[in-house]
Amino acid sequence: MRLAVFDCDGTLVDGQAPICNSMETAFASAGLPAPERHTIRRIVGLSLPQAVRLLAPEAEEERRRHAVEAYKEAFRACRLDGTLEEPLFDGIAEAIAGLAGRGWTLGVATGKSDRGLTSCLATHGLAERFVTLQTADRHPSKPHPAMLEAALAEAGALADDAVMIGDTTFDMEMARAAGVRAVGVAWGYHSEDELREAGAALVASHPAELEELLP
Repeated sequence: MRLAVFDCDGTLVDGQAPICNSMETAFASAGLPAPERHTIRRIVGLSLPQAVRLLAPEAEEERRRHAVEAYKEAFRACRLDGTLEEPLFDGIAEAIAGLAGRGWTLGVATGKSDRGLTSCLATHGLAERFVTLQTADRHPSKPHPAMLEAALAEAGALADDAVMIGDTTFDMEMARAAGVRAVGVAWGYHSEDELREAGAALVASHPAELEELLP
């Protein structure tokens, strides 16, 4: 069995707008100065508490906890009122279909919640493509290898037969920690040089290249 595990935000979908908007709302609710959007994009992929901790390292723990809960409320409100936009990157649906057609088993490892990931995949009609879904609800934040280790176990795959596909250094470091080959994507939130320095064996510049890199 060959297992390809995808990150979600920045790899499958472009979720930066709702993430940035919700984080700004959360920080305002907690009485904290809003981080710059560039800084927010840099932490996409981490679990929410870890992301807030990095964005507000000097804040009191109570304010950070408030920001975490306010973020969840703001993001949920976007989903409920129909304003949540998490478009698939061009070519991703075709790349997923192509890999599946070549015999790859597919999974997801993401800093999203279970509910957030389920909703995102359902919106794009991709839920049935993935046999294992690992989220921040049940694991330590990336780059801890727990998500990948669980994906391997659930899919019945060996680390030597698996790849982690993601757009951040957190994904690459998680892959290395789990003994899985790291494949970066250049259309997300960290640069190609950063991905390679963090351990990416390969970096795809467009989703169509994934089929070429993973024959």
